[in-house]
Amino acid sequence: MANSSPSIEDLLINENSKSAQSALDKKIHNISLKDKEKETEQQASVLGLPYVNLKGFPIAPEALVLMEKQKAIDADVVVFYYDEKEMRIATTDPKKETVTNTLKKLKKEYSANVALYLVSQNSFEYAIAFYDNLPQIKEIQSGVDVTEEDLIKWQKEISDYKKLQAVIQKASLTDIITIVIASSLQSKSSDIHIEAEEKEIKIRFRIDGVLNTVAVLPHKLWRKIISRIKLLSGMKMNIDTIPQDGRFTINMKNDKVDVRVSTIPTSYGESVVMRLLKSSSVGLPFEELGLRKSEYEKLEHEILKPNGMIITTGPTGSGKTTTLYAILNKLNDEETKIITLENPVEYKLKGINQSQIDHSRDYTFAKGLRSILRQDPDIVMVGEIRDNETAEIAVNAALTGHLVVSTIHTNSAAGTIPRFLAMDTPPFLLAPAINAIIGQRLVRKLCPDCKEEIELDSTVMKKVKTLLDTLPENFLKKNNLDLKNLKFFTAKGCDKCHDVGYKGRIGIYEIMIMTPEIEKLTLAGQATEYELQKIATKDGMITMAQDGVLKAIEGTTSIEEVFKKAE
Repeated sequence: MANSSPSIEDLLINENSKSAQSALDKKIHNISLKDKEKETEQQASVLGLPYVNLKGFPIAPEALVLMEKQKAIDADVVVFYYDEKEMRIATTDPKKETVTNTLKKLKKEYSANVALYLVSQNSFEYAIAFYDNLPQIKEIQSGVDVTEEDLIKWQKEISDYKKLQAVIQKASLTDIITIVIASSLQSKSSDIHIEAEEKEIKIRFRIDGVLNTVAVLPHKLWRKIISRIKLLSGMKMNIDTIPQDGRFTINMKNDKVDVRVSTIPTSYGESVVMRLLKSSSVGLPFEELGLRKSEYEKLEHEILKPNGMIITTGPTGSGKTTTLYAILNKLNDEETKIITLENPVEYKLKGINQSQIDHSRDYTFAKGLRSILRQDPDIVMVGEIRDNETAEIAVNAALTGHLVVSTIHTNSAAGTIPRFLAMDTPPFLLAPAINAIIGQRLVRKLCPDCKEEIELDSTVMKKVKTLLDTLPENFLKKNNLDLKNLKFFTAKGCDKCHDVGYKGRIGIYEIMIMTPEIEKLTLAGQATEYELQKIATKDGMITMAQDGVLKAIEGTTSIEEVFKKAE
């Protein structure tokens, strides 16, 4: 007998039955969830933790993005509130090691008061689901393409960085950063400073070691500008209460520029410094450092020795790294193994193995140097010696068949040995280890297009003659210098030098060699900077101030610039 089709009444009864069952299931599920929330709340009370039901809590997107979705799931931790001072994070199991580790990391990274809350599994999953509602952010590329066309376009409009103000005021936000970088590259500046002040944003370029204000923008643009910079350099967008470091690369047709970005919080926002490092820049050749012939020959003799130490010294920005790179380029050949340890690696040198220290991974100068020595190098460059452990390893390396080149922070070449002794370096090791110490500063070169002769006042001339009188014996005669007919120059400024009067920089140096008398004083372990300076000048060392005065007489720089840097 065939089955008869169900009537409309049967279908309605069946549908109503399903709806009733569904409603009943939902009611039971909700009761179960409430029970679980109560159970979680009681558990929180036992553990002494605050409880929250995230289903009824307004989860902040800016808090959620502080951790990636997968990391949050893996760690069983979700950030649901953050206001730069206080951070609240939730977990279903506070005893997990991942929770403890994440808590420590967040406290350290954001310097906030971090509070841990207990939530149910359902509550946690509800928060995780919120990630899918966040606005999608495009993946940041490793390089930001700035085409040759972009640079040429803007550089034509801003051939002089003093025109930057007019151009930048009409530009879009995205173009502002491109324009600033294009102008900075054209003016050969080493750094871009962008500073938030009370009523304005100041943009400055460091050109030839001197900061120049190149543009001023209204403060209302600050949030957009800093967000753009942080986005490009991979920094956390919503953090402005702690320093951050980032970087990005500008890819060009035949070159690329590494831009290293640093931010620190200030009263009215943040201060941003962008260091520009061109890959094509590999430093000056050794012959073009600006050493006098006698000093050049003296230093060349010392760097060609198979072992020992060559130390450069001076304040930050005095060209120490440039000098070290010039020495390495001079010594670099197929038969020589050269390894460097730097912080950071500023320029890539062909044929040289360069290693960058990383304090976050405990890869320090001392540990890196120990590892390098196991690589069988002939020459080792250590970016900086600042502690007794690094000093001791470097000195021992110099005594065991390696040439070690490095930097140290002192005011003069004569101050280097007392600095090593202050780091507890044994005098009997230090004395035979050192070959030469280079004291240096950078002075600006006068613009050749607007240079003109001037007459010094009597006080300055007296100081100049005192320095020249103390030069090594017969130096004046050998160099045809007549103290009665000295010429000095200045520059008034022109279009070629942007009305500054200076264009480019050159080093002024003093080369202190480890002579028998200096070695004897070092071995005694009580060598003072004053005593060493006195002996070195007696042995024929030309001081930085004297070298600077001689360059001023030659018309390379001004006497004002020399006394500003070398007094």
